[in-house]
Amino acid sequence: MTAFILVSETHTGGWIWREVAARLRESGAEVHPVTLTGMGERRHLAGPGTDLETHIQDVVQLIDHADAPQVVMAGHGYGIHPVLGAADRRPERIARIVHLDAGLPQDGDPALKLVPDQAVRDRLLHRSGEGAGQDAGQAGDDWRVPPPPLDEWQRWGSLAGVPADALARLTRLAAPQPVGTLTQPLRLSGAGSELPVTGVLCTANGPGIAMVELQVGLGDPRLQALTDPRVSFFELDTGHWPMLSTPGELADVLLRAAAGEGHRLSATVSEQPAHLRPFLMDVPERPRERVGNVDLHLPDAERPWPAVVFVHGGPVPAGVRPTPRDWPALVGYGQYVAGLGAVGVTLDHRLHDLSDYGRAAEDVAEAVELVRADPRVDGDRVALWYFSGGGPLSADWLAAPPPWLRCVAATYPILAPLPNWGPADSRFRPVTAVRTAGHLPIVLTRVGLELPEIAVTVEEFLTAAKDCEANVEVVDVPLGHHGFETIDHTGQTRHAVQHAVRSVLGHLRS
Repeated sequence: MTAFILVSETHTGGWIWREVAARLRESGAEVHPVTLTGMGERRHLAGPGTDLETHIQDVVQLIDHADAPQVVMAGHGYGIHPVLGAADRRPERIARIVHLDAGLPQDGDPALKLVPDQAVRDRLLHRSGEGAGQDAGQAGDDWRVPPPPLDEWQRWGSLAGVPADALARLTRLAAPQPVGTLTQPLRLSGAGSELPVTGVLCTANGPGIAMVELQVGLGDPRLQALTDPRVSFFELDTGHWPMLSTPGELADVLLRAAAGEGHRLSATVSEQPAHLRPFLMDVPERPRERVGNVDLHLPDAERPWPAVVFVHGGPVPAGVRPTPRDWPALVGYGQYVAGLGAVGVTLDHRLHDLSDYGRAAEDVAEAVELVRADPRVDGDRVALWYFSGGGPLSADWLAAPPPWLRCVAATYPILAPLPNWGPADSRFRPVTAVRTAGHLPIVLTRVGLELPEIAVTVEEFLTAAKDCEANVEVVDVPLGHHGFETIDHTGQTRHAVQHAVRSVLGHLRS
């Protein structure tokens, strides 16, 4: 027999699990939907001293009073913080921890760190008194965060699939959240670090399993623990509130997680990451010159040469080696265009986190100026070529193309913020910027086996481009995957690269 302890997102209480709990009980499970101190019908118990430790003790008490020998704890959003804190105190009672559309907080992390909206985080810091050197207990009467109004719940996570009556109930029953629960750091001794874990990914609000595998493959040491065979994953095709949008599917996933089922990354993440495999074409070796964070792949043709600047994707963890300009695909592109009479430019930019697009844009702009100033380069004939998560960096150039920019290319790009990015800087939205691109040639390579969350942004971009009659050429790769240059060595993918390169160089020479 299994006991499920269900801990939900900020401002909510045990009431939100009503339908899920009923279905779990039908299976014979013991179910404890948690209403934390100060939440739901217990809102009157909150005070200025109510903090994360208070909520951890609430969950510890439920563990101690559960009858079933096997306890599975599910933390939704904020709820993962008290779940992990309680598991650290009672690891011997816990069979599995389920991260339900929740982050991976570490020792010392406050829940505030994982709030997706920067504006919300700033308001919470102000309320906590941190901006004035106060702690939560010194914040006077301003120690509670009011729940969002009906039209602002999406700032806490996607509402995809939530019926209107359920959203109205969520708004009506929501309680103010004590600030201390969000700002007090989570303290973990490591006692629960060996417990089995399941991640339930809500794909309308964040990445799916394929995207997680892609990020793990980049070598981020923070994500290597996800390849442990004790870690499993499920996907739900819904937003951040599956207990309201897909309660039956969520109950089924929780039961399967308790049984040890789920997708495991250890069986699919290769010892040789995809991005470090050989380029799909054998290209003649060309001279390569390194200047700071920029590499120039040089041709033999008569000078001055046009240039193609290749902008890698990301975010790429800061400590990853080799860095992107040494990845086989980017080197392959640089060498390929050099062999065809243009300078191939690869660079490392500082897109290490979703908050880094601004400084990555600065790096790209500096690299472009360096290249254009090189006497071997024709500064009036330059193309910019973006890959994957580098796609948003194209927005500046699309919005106001300079006369020397002859073409923008993008291969399996992200062209609008993904659901888990939260409210993003409107500056980095190519789907908007393309409306003022005029007749600037755009060469877009679209893969048929794209990650769904990225494919949506590409189609949104193409719709916007069609509406404004932008000059877009689409190179389709029906059987190509994201990152196909090192994983799909087929005639179709080679032809796609050749076609895209010919198009870009043609615009440089016209």
